Amino acid sequence: MRLSETWFIEGYIDFELQKYRLLAYLQEVNHYFHESKLYPQLSDTIFHYNNLTSFRDNKNFLQSHFPLQLDKINIKKLELVYEKMLKDDEVMQELERITQYALEEMKGTIDSGAEIYETVEKQLRIQPIGIMPLYKNEGYMLLRFGNYAEIRAYAYTITLFEQQNSRYRGIRIDYLDTWSGSLVNTFEQIKKDIIRLNRILPNPAVYSVEYPHAIPLYETLLPIAKRELVKHIEHDKAA
Repeated sequence: MRLSETWFIEGYIDFELQKYRLLAYLQEVNHYFHESKLYPQLSDTIFHYNNLTSFRDNKNFLQSHFPLQLDKINIKKLELVYEKMLKDDEVMQELERITQYALEEMKGTIDSGAEIYETVEKQLRIQPIGIMPLYKNEGYMLLRFGNYAEIRAYAYTITLFEQQNSRYRGIRIDYLDTWSGSLVNTFEQIKKDIIRLNRILPNPAVYSVEYPHAIPLYETLLPIAKRELVKHIEHDKAA
């Protein structure tokens, strides 16, 4: 189940209606969390939480969240509807009630997801493999987790994104291959194999990422491993 950006003002602005819509959504999210599956549910819930906070604090929320392709006549109608809502004390009280309830419920769910995230984060072990180059924004991640002997190799690229008031780094990974971990197939040997097969980077940055337990790979481990690898590399640059 998914919620739209403006779910809490769609249909009737009625506390009970929106309450059950919200609870059905959070029940599904919590079901995934019970299976230790964090993404995309955690980021989606955080988005809706921030969206509600924005609505609570921003009186121009409705105008900014409706399609930009509306013509002038429809925009004017929207402004009139919104103005009428603002003047209707009962409607605004119901919206405030819905917003407050939803924020409290979402906060509890987000905290549950954050607890799983922190548990994985604390036990994730990231280590450089061999001699590291100065340039670390491209390289390879060797991932092993649980009791699995296999080691999954990914190429990674870190990119800097700039917005008006902020800068942040994103990471993209591409699956390469899987090796069976053994006395022969060590992380160091796999690094040599990758360099031999992929000559684009003659001395690439290579990191091993290990986690001691079996958890969902795509919904939890990979998203967290990507974020933690970026933090690890940024810490190395600052050191």
